[in-house]
Amino acid sequence: MSLKTAVAAPFRQRGTDRMAESEFVVALSLDRNWFSPDQAKTLVDVATSEGLLERDDDALVTGFDASSTAIPDGFRPGEEILQSRSTFEQVLDAVVEAGVEKQTAVADINKRQSELGVTLDAAAVVYARSEGVDVSGIAAEVREGL
Repeated sequence: MSLKTAVAAPFRQRGTDRMAESEFVVALSLDRNWFSPDQAKTLVDVATSEGLLERDDDALVTGFDASSTAIPDGFRPGEEILQSRSTFEQVLDAVVEAGVEKQTAVADINKRQSELGVTLDAAAVVYARSEGVDVSGIAAEVREGL
């Protein structure tokens, strides 16, 4: 998932899981030249809403192990990651990142939805768990929506 990769990059570069928000914005905008400062701030908001970052006073703390996230050579995130994703998209990305073919995952999720008579989001969470993919943070949100 490129959002997770983009978030991990500044933390990996500095060898930490905590940094000032301003430092994070500078790392993405000036150091890496991936985004404008305003776009980098938007990325913070999106990543926070998806549980990848947490705000702790003036600092940002990763909600995942950034040190184990690979940053491919030549990686450059697209602007599409600056948009909030639906719960289904978040779960699907997690499943695909775990190695499941995207078309297979979508077909199996649709089948589960039909069989169980639940929302698409709930079916996606059930499917992810059956594949051993941890989506516990997302699952809590889906459970609240039921």
